[in-house]
Amino acid sequence: MPNLNQILIIDDEIEVGTFLSRLLEKNGYHTSYAGTGADAFQLIASTGFAVALIDLKLPDTCGLDILRQLKNSQPDCEAIIMTGYATTKTAVKAIQLGAFDYIEKPFDDISEIEELVTKAFEYQRRITGQTGGQHEWQTIANRTGFVVGSTPKMVRLASVAEKIARKNINVLIQGETGTGKEVLARFIHAASNRRDHTFIPVNCGALPENLLESELFGHEKGAFTGATSLRRGIFEIADNGTLFLDEVGEASLSIQVKLLRVLETGEFLRVGGEKPVKTDVRIIAATNVDLEKAVKAKTFREDLFYRLDVIRLELPPLRERKEDIPPLLNLFISRTGSLQVSPEVTQALLNYDWPGNIRELVNLVDQAVALCDGSTILPSHLPDKIIPRNTEHTGGAMGDQMTPAGSPVDSLEAALQAVKVEQSLNEKNILKTYLINKQIEELLFKRMIALGVTGPLPPSLREIEIKAITDTLAFYDGNISTAARSLGIGRNTLYRKIKEYGLKI
Repeated sequence: MPNLNQILIIDDEIEVGTFLSRLLEKNGYHTSYAGTGADAFQLIASTGFAVALIDLKLPDTCGLDILRQLKNSQPDCEAIIMTGYATTKTAVKAIQLGAFDYIEKPFDDISEIEELVTKAFEYQRRITGQTGGQHEWQTIANRTGFVVGSTPKMVRLASVAEKIARKNINVLIQGETGTGKEVLARFIHAASNRRDHTFIPVNCGALPENLLESELFGHEKGAFTGATSLRRGIFEIADNGTLFLDEVGEASLSIQVKLLRVLETGEFLRVGGEKPVKTDVRIIAATNVDLEKAVKAKTFREDLFYRLDVIRLELPPLRERKEDIPPLLNLFISRTGSLQVSPEVTQALLNYDWPGNIRELVNLVDQAVALCDGSTILPSHLPDKIIPRNTEHTGGAMGDQMTPAGSPVDSLEAALQAVKVEQSLNEKNILKTYLINKQIEELLFKRMIALGVTGPLPPSLREIEIKAITDTLAFYDGNISTAARSLGIGRNTLYRKIKEYGLKI
């Protein structure tokens, strides 16, 4: 058990150690000082500490090695890293290794040190059970819809995200499609000092290069055909706020050059402009591809990568945090009403691998709610990929939904009515409508079997996707970008599916 008021100060500059000792002892703390790594390791082995202040650069060892040893032997001790500006990235790595926070040297504001040490003590007492309360980030997570859950990986991610949110540094979020990268970006913005300013998300893969450039940087009047007036770009609108660049790996090399200029100088030119425009924007970028591989393949600029990759956060796929599926399920259902979920449905969802992650779960909930004509979501409301038809019984859950006369008409009418409501809310999402219609056809097919009536099988998911893509492209005269937005998928994803299915544009 750590000494409740004991602080370990590790710094090779005796003047700094003396200054910190006097400052903190004046505030009622007990301090121990180490000027080398060897001295620090001895003190860590012999004395319990509640908080440690660790300089990153020592003559005989690295501060990260001390941090690792401290967390191994005294996991409840909260570490504050002291660093120069040039080693900020290393300090951020220290947070990922378990440090409470970091502070830059030289110390311009003494009160900042005192406040940080006080927060570290409060946090240390909370996690050791000496005081009650929830994580500092929980209120912000609830407000932004960031469902952290209970897996250690997600709890650690939220803790790190909340700490680095207060720093004016760029963030790179990596994760598979559908893991919630934009929600995490909104959480970081809400926890930052920019929370009262604008948060703007931009999907770099959903817009063609010329349109993306105009969206980001704006344009002058007469810059191109149709530019009838000056238009401010997103970098200008988001001044003092946060800009979320989703699918940043899809940005063209030309756009990457302009992004790099903004990050290096804080200035940009509107399309057709000659006068630089200043902006103060924090960048949170996201990607579902390996940018390091893209750098090696020369499709992503190395200098831009290092500008964005100051701190990297990795969102785990849903299959690695399955214990969070029940609370996520309840949250998404609560947004649509007060339906219950049968235990069989919950178990089926826990057994599924979720290639589409949280986004796939949201879509499944929407479909199940649209099909549910009672008070409980049942296995029959789930698609075959979750519960294959040949493993279901013709009675039980399906029979419970039959009308007293055994007719599926009433249930089917209710489902159709739900689809009409869903379609009115999502008129542009054609693929989603097709999927819901497929659920209705499956429901009818199952009930026909129950009544002893045979008929053709409903269409496969492949057939539905092909028809949705074909119809949407035809509707928008082959415009890939508009069709992709209508289908609710990225432009590159649409290109891939067109190639996969051998469709002609």
